[in-house]
Amino acid sequence: MINPRTLTAGVLLAALTAVLAVTIRKDGYFTDPLGLSWWYAACWALFAAAVVAVRKAPVRHAVALVVAGGVAVAATGLLAPPRTSTDSYRYAWDGRVQAAGISPYDHAPADRALAGLRDGWLFPTGAQCVGPGRARIPGPGGVVHCTRINRPQVHTIYPPVAEGYFLVVHALSPDGARHKALQAGGALLALGTTAALLLVLRRRGDPRRAAYWAWCPIVPVEAVNNAHADVLGALLAVVGLGVLGRRRIVGGALLGAAVATKLLPAVVLPGALSGVRRVRDAAAVLLPAAAVVALSYLPYVLVSDSSVFGFLGGYTAEEGYDDPSASNRYALLRLVLPDDWALPAVIAGMLAVTAHVLWRGDPERPWSGALLVTGTAFLLLTPGYSWYALLLVALVALDGRWEWLAVAVAGAAKYVTVMMDADPRTVGTVVYAVAAGAVLAGCVLRRRARRRGYERKALPTCSVGTGP
Repeated sequence: MINPRTLTAGVLLAALTAVLAVTIRKDGYFTDPLGLSWWYAACWALFAAAVVAVRKAPVRHAVALVVAGGVAVAATGLLAPPRTSTDSYRYAWDGRVQAAGISPYDHAPADRALAGLRDGWLFPTGAQCVGPGRARIPGPGGVVHCTRINRPQVHTIYPPVAEGYFLVVHALSPDGARHKALQAGGALLALGTTAALLLVLRRRGDPRRAAYWAWCPIVPVEAVNNAHADVLGALLAVVGLGVLGRRRIVGGALLGAAVATKLLPAVVLPGALSGVRRVRDAAAVLLPAAAVVALSYLPYVLVSDSSVFGFLGGYTAEEGYDDPSASNRYALLRLVLPDDWALPAVIAGMLAVTAHVLWRGDPERPWSGALLVTGTAFLLLTPGYSWYALLLVALVALDGRWEWLAVAVAGAAKYVTVMMDADPRTVGTVVYAVAAGAVLAGCVLRRRARRRGYERKALPTCSVGTGP
């Protein structure tokens, strides 16, 4: 007889999968962002109900559901071309350029020197240039030329491990695969992350928590459908943190590979040093990490004529990291501080949280400190790109403090609603304020539960190193 709690979780998971399929098939980012937002809200609501249900199911049944549900949820991302981001088109182009023996850092996609590598899929012409997601580029006269690649006039921004991944996907892809190859790669990486989470949590936690990643709506949308390389960084970070307790050098090397994939995983390094008191223990993590980053960049430095950092400097300026008044950057801090104080406040806040993790963190649970640092960085920086939160969701699955998922919801809401008529800055500030409130509420509830001695294993406290 089927356990009723398992049955409930299965029904909710089936509903989540169905709604995700409709959501991803809906092409509403440009034409109906409000309608798309409601579909996203339905997905997150079903996800929340499903993970609550699976946490009450027997572990053996729950693990089977996590795996089966992870496959089904990830598969929904394959049902349509990329819907809300064009980043994977740059990935495909960088892979093709490298396969031709050219450094991806030397030429922008619009550069006529690479015109011989263009095809009709990435570089449409004429009537196919009508509509959103197309950027005009120079070309032979008499016909309009455009590309699906965003920012075609600037060099690539992606670090070397990501570039290596793009090359591998290109090399393994059959002719005519187009966007599907990177989406398939994203699905495999997402499932690999689920498997890694189950292995880590099986030894040191509750494997049912892997559902926080496996069923999270951000995974099929951003890791699979939009095929963001952040999923590779998340996988490497999960494995690196998972092996850190037994093999610090290997863990450090894997974390270095994560950083050399998307830079953002650098925020997990303080967590990797949680509670470390000896210099040699810190060096066993940091030196391999730095070596992997340096060695991965080295081949590209040797073959590139241009800077291997590409558009990185321009990107940070474009996103308002140096001028918060130009965007919705540091939105929560700017509610109470002058704009000029926002960046110093971010630096001070991150240093304080990092110091807390280094001094008070639990070396047996490095992901706990990593989640605190990463989540704090999101709340202070208020990013507008929802795929950045893939790393955060993976850390939530490792640690179990589900309230930090509110930060991922805020990023998704900010990204979609920016296309609406509403003021995107106001929306971004509101959704991140709500997320901060959810995190604080979860923290308070956990402290109260700890004082009362209830659910000690199921509810970790807000302090670093206290596990579920």
